[in-house]
Amino acid sequence: LVALVSTGQVVNRARDDGSLELLLSHPLRRSRYLAAVTGTRFLALSLPLVGMLLGIGAIGRALTGEAVPWTFLLRACGLCAVLIWAFAALGIAISVTVRSPARAMTYVVLAWAAGVALLDFGLIGMMLTWRLDPQVVFGLAVLNPVECVRVALLAAAEPDLATLGPVGFFLANRLGPGPLLLLGLLWPVAFGTLAWAGALRSFRRGDLV
Repeated sequence: LVALVSTGQVVNRARDDGSLELLLSHPLRRSRYLAAVTGTRFLALSLPLVGMLLGIGAIGRALTGEAVPWTFLLRACGLCAVLIWAFAALGIAISVTVRSPARAMTYVVLAWAAGVALLDFGLIGMMLTWRLDPQVVFGLAVLNPVECVRVALLAAAEPDLATLGPVGFFLANRLGPGPLLLLGLLWPVAFGTLAWAGALRSFRRGDLV
């Protein structure tokens, strides 16, 4: 939600207040402008989170003297970073394609609800209504980058994925933690890159005002 909110009104607000037209009146390509506003917001969101996770591990090690699961922390940092990229790029796409900042905020909330809440409830409802195969449930779930990251993190903490029931048994025996981590990293990156590429195409073809 923070990634969506921080990017969902960037371009349309700059278009409204005239700063976009002013900036692009200089020898600045639209692709560079969009890459700059996306990159700064991605770094502003991901670097503090990564620093906080690693700092907590270091402080816990210094205070308690117990071993810190650095591998799990590094995996969590990578997965959180790619998830931030996916939703920051989606927010940029909303900002480019929706002219009104107020309407853009509505789409931001709807995108967050679809990614975090509605898909979970929809899958649970489908599983209660129909006896879906584990492969089908997994295939529907991983279309959502949030679910990909959840499963990858859970596989690191609990390799047998017993809490997921039959789906977890299927994933643990057919895929395993390694492929699930790879999927959790690659799909959010691909999702965000596709969203950003669509935003760039629309931004190049659209009017400045």
